[in-house]
Amino acid sequence: MELGDYLRRQFAYNAWANREVMAAMRESGDERPQLLKLMAHIFAAEVLWLERLKGEPQSMQVWPDLDLDQCETQATKLSGLWVEYLRPMSAAGLSEKISYRNSKGESWSNTVQDVLTHVAMHSAYHRGQIASMMRAAGQAPGYTDFIHAVRQEFIE
Repeated sequence: MELGDYLRRQFAYNAWANREVMAAMRESGDERPQLLKLMAHIFAAEVLWLERLKGEPQSMQVWPDLDLDQCETQATKLSGLWVEYLRPMSAAGLSEKISYRNSKGESWSNTVQDVLTHVAMHSAYHRGQIASMMRAAGQAPGYTDFIHAVRQEFIE
């Protein structure tokens, strides 16, 4: 499998897993502020990194206050934007470096591949926090294991 195809598959999984977490939150009625804060941060970080990749100015706070409906809207929008961004991606494009300033104002430079890997892992990290918090409250978190998504053919 080509690296670009691999990353496109990872982002398809990421979008599916985000939807599963939000569905579990909605189904359980668990919309505590700390859960919403983490979910909103997942989407804000995706927006931020996509804007950095495209050389666009930051349009969203890193820790925004969004309700579940707004998170679902962001999820739908971002899923399409990532597909659009990744569709023409080549091996050469993945190895290109981008320069940006982080939220502390520090200058950095990373490859597109490293940024894309970070985005997927960052989302998984925070989904895990949400799952832990839901379990601790006696709720059933979304079942977001990658292998489950593959076995159930939720992603190709």
